[in-house]
Amino acid sequence: MYKIVSIPGDGIGPEVVAGAVSVLEQLSKKHGFETVIEEHPFGGASYDLHGEMLTQETLEACKNCDAVLLGAVGGPKWEKLPHEHKPEAALLKIRKELELFANLRPAKVYDALIDASSLKADVVRGTDFLVFRELTGGIYFGQPRGYDENRGWNTMVYERYEVERIARLAFEAARKRKGKVISIDKANVLEVSQFWRNVVHEIHKEYAEVELSDMYVDNAAMQIVRNPKQFDVIVTSNLFGDILSDIAGMITGSLGMLPSASIGTTYALYEPIHGSAPDIAGQNKANPIATIASVAMMFEHSFNKPELAREIEQAIEATLATGLRTADIAAPGDPVVSTTEMTAAIVRHLGA
Repeated sequence: MYKIVSIPGDGIGPEVVAGAVSVLEQLSKKHGFETVIEEHPFGGASYDLHGEMLTQETLEACKNCDAVLLGAVGGPKWEKLPHEHKPEAALLKIRKELELFANLRPAKVYDALIDASSLKADVVRGTDFLVFRELTGGIYFGQPRGYDENRGWNTMVYERYEVERIARLAFEAARKRKGKVISIDKANVLEVSQFWRNVVHEIHKEYAEVELSDMYVDNAAMQIVRNPKQFDVIVTSNLFGDILSDIAGMITGSLGMLPSASIGTTYALYEPIHGSAPDIAGQNKANPIATIASVAMMFEHSFNKPELAREIEQAIEATLATGLRTADIAAPGDPVVSTTEMTAAIVRHLGA
């Protein structure tokens, strides 16, 4: 039995999470295991109900389950709240409370979607890399921080153990892939990046069979769109990983295609990397694939069932091969399907 906390969140979150739950239910029925799904509010939805973005009840539920599935948080309705009360602050808090120090973001181009990318087909064909973003340190959490009428300030800081643990995860993943890690920093101008680079190289001594190279973040941004196939495993800091993984969205054709896993020593949270998309919320237009692919990552990393992860990925590929497209990945003239229609097709391809 797998106990999962479902957090639909805001905007299109409830719609895409519903699609992912349908996939979970289909797999449960097909393979004869039980899935218990417990829903809790978070973000703006929680604020509207309880006056706070993250309640203690939701947090405790997340600490007493096998995995957390999150849709999306935020929207213009809550943008004018003070920083500490915004949905994004709650997202940072839940990551910190659950000690989710590693964010894994795959960037894979499906053959059926090569033309959906804004890049040339021969550039993106065969792209398949994995970004390890450090998630609970760096400038998003560093102190002091603040601003007044004349000055704003933030602090980017990393402790040795924070760099060591994310580096080890990246090297372990590379062992199972193509054996290549690129560490991305800005060591030519930032002391914290020089420290990052030194520690990553120290840990590399434990993984001599893995190739390690360094790349400045500005060059990495260029290289991801120039030649994405050169990458296998990327490891980088919180800020740089946030930016680079969104750039990777243009390779796949849409952020609606990109799943993620946020993993710690004890807990794990799975979510699409796209936002709440309030402009299309409630219209049954959202692409559910990133959230469904996040469930595949859940089976691989939390439940140790990589064969079920492959089933989901193959069902997604088979569905796309039939020509079905949601609006965000449709080319001019393509027939466009709804969130529920795309979900139903993927569930059908999972089979009985």
